[in-house]
Amino acid sequence: MLQIAKIIKSNGTDGGILIGVRDIEIGQIDTKEPVFIEFDGLPVPFFIQDICQKGSSRAIIHLNDVCSLEDAEEIVGRAICVEDSDEDEETEEDFTGWTVYDKKHKLGAVDGIEEIPGNPCLYIGDILIPLHEDFVISIDEDNRELHLDLPEGLY
Repeated sequence: MLQIAKIIKSNGTDGGILIGVRDIEIGQIDTKEPVFIEFDGLPVPFFIQDICQKGSSRAIIHLNDVCSLEDAEEIVGRAICVEDSDEDEETEEDFTGWTVYDKKHKLGAVDGIEEIPGNPCLYIGDILIPLHEDFVISIDEDNRELHLDLPEGLY
């Protein structure tokens, strides 16, 4: 997730909120894609219904399901984030075609990636291997080799 703004305060009684943006311009916010606000450690998606720029780095926005002053007050002070699209692209570009080893046993070449949220998996022939940091022993970029220590019975 990439933080793009912070909710400064509520605005009006209809759920409007004043946000301060960072590292982007107001016009760069894609209202067709969801933004995320964290609740209990989990990102919750919201769609921007409308946006009204106030100066160079602030805007008043209305989010779906934030319809009252009470709703707006509940999210004051929280960060607004968007999905970082570079993360998904990096994973697929990095390992497709690489040779994967489990300890010293060659499993084969990566045919593709299954992007399961929070759990990307590598396709090696008919095998689907989770790509988890705890399984990675080493990455050899020069030889395009990925060395893993997989739990017994996983493949």
